[in-house]
Amino acid sequence: MKIEISQINEVSIAEIISENIIINSTQDALDIMGNCTYQGSTRIIIREKNIIPDFFDLKTGIAGDILQKFLTYSVRLALVGDFKKYKSESLKDFIFESNNYGRVVFVSSVDEAKKRLVK
Repeated sequence: MKIEISQINEVSIAEIISENIIINSTQDALDIMGNCTYQGSTRIIIREKNIIPDFFDLKTGIAGDILQKFLTYSVRLALVGDFKKYKSESLKDFIFESNNYGRVVFVSSVDEAKKRLVK
């Protein structure tokens, strides 16, 4: 796993780069969050492919547990991926509400993620 820090309009954004699943649990997310905040960034970009697939099955509770930690510690998160492939209406509603609130956003590109995290 690699963390690339970029500065946009004096805002530090950490982009997580990996070919593997790096978030299998809430603790994994907390570790990444801690590492990024230690490096001065409270805004993080993570790709869909780096998160355990059960995250996207809301019945498991994994998404709620992980995203609650980001909200509790005031760390903004952008998840980058193709979320249209998920057929769950509850997940679609969850993504819609998250994107409206803006603390955690689901977007299709890193560029879009950076724009949303700078706002």
